[in-house]
Amino acid sequence: MVKQDIVTLIEKKRAELYKVATKNGLTSSIAIRYSQELDHLINEYNRAYIEKVPSSFVAQ
Repeated sequence: MVKQDIVTLIEKKRAELYKVATKNGLTSSIAIRYSQELDHLINEYNRAYIEKVPSSFVAQ
């Protein structure tokens, strides 16, 4: 998947989540499902496009 494609999917899913959460509440089953789908897309983006930080640089 091309970087811009996943960014577009993330933006679309974020807008959908906002819409259903506004209508049904943040704890509604559909809002939770959309939130999980958004998390999945963001994790996919991070795995593919965010540079990994060596563990020696992680704050302890």
